[in-house]
Amino acid sequence: MRAAIFRNGEIVAGQMAEPKPCHGQVLVKTLACGICGSDLHARQHAPRMVEMAKKTGRTPMDLSRDVVFGHEFCCEIVDFGPGTTRKLKPGTHVCSLPALLTPEGIKGIGYSNEFVGGYAEQMLLSEPLLLEVPNGLAPEHAALTEPLAVGVHAVAKANIQGGEVPLVIGCGPVGLAVIAALKIEGLHPIIAADYSPARRALAAKLGADIVVDPKVSQPYATWAEHAQMSEAEKAARPPLQAMLPALKPAIIFECVGVPGLLQQVFEGAPRDARIVVVGVCMESDRHEPMLGIMKELNVQYVLGYTPEEFAASLRLIAEGQVDAAAMVTAEVGIDGVAKAFADLANPEAHTKIIVQPWR
Repeated sequence: MRAAIFRNGEIVAGQMAEPKPCHGQVLVKTLACGICGSDLHARQHAPRMVEMAKKTGRTPMDLSRDVVFGHEFCCEIVDFGPGTTRKLKPGTHVCSLPALLTPEGIKGIGYSNEFVGGYAEQMLLSEPLLLEVPNGLAPEHAALTEPLAVGVHAVAKANIQGGEVPLVIGCGPVGLAVIAALKIEGLHPIIAADYSPARRALAAKLGADIVVDPKVSQPYATWAEHAQMSEAEKAARPPLQAMLPALKPAIIFECVGVPGLLQQVFEGAPRDARIVVVGVCMESDRHEPMLGIMKELNVQYVLGYTPEEFAASLRLIAEGQVDAAAMVTAEVGIDGVAKAFADLANPEAHTKIIVQPWR
């Protein structure tokens, strides 16, 4: 079968053996797979990703061997391995968490030498993890279940109490997923900041109430303008709190993941802010803990999602509560994956590129 293969630090189109389903596994045809920012990071910082995998007890990629990326996928059932119930028929469109259940434990899909990801014509999935795609949802939109689930999980981990005013820093796919999840949560006003006009427009389309160009307006000052307490809220504060700025609680979602950004958040955040770090910074970074101490900042790092959040995200897209189509800016076949990786460096040109291996 054909696949876009990560080999010697580059993405190349090539041939590889077709996978054979083992116990409890299902062979599927990959219909659509999104290119994730993590895939771009993996290509650029592969040795660093291997180092971090070792530190956290995960099985690292062997960079001397081929890897097929792709963990945001929608597939069609082709065949079943032994020990499967076959409740879903061949031809059924499905999504799944990017993981395989094996006798040795849970194995990830997309950064593995053993299990190919969604940039291949076929792949293996575990039958118990399959979710049937509802409502005739297009595969390229169903494939956005995984990135939306990241935003849903980040908002869940923010521990929203009600009354907070959120600020989303960065409106790439992860930031957009956070904005969509905040809108569903009913928390307003949602303030979002990004240098890209195209991404600011998408942020507004997906639910941001106020969009900020950091070249023009300081995001934290804009947040403060829209986070002023009412007179009743001011009057209800204890005496010592009455001496502080009369601002509602802040939840700041850092969705960029570049060195120096977290320090900027520490500097701009108001006292007692909750900071949710969603962006993946692949390099060592520095920030000043004393700033966090003086402001009593609460920092929450997040990763992935729960199976329940993943299933809920598929339903949200299928029921039209999230405009997944707005995020898709291009579709490519296997031969176009390498160029798509380069094109995604320009936020004005693309937000989410979908790989269709049989294209």
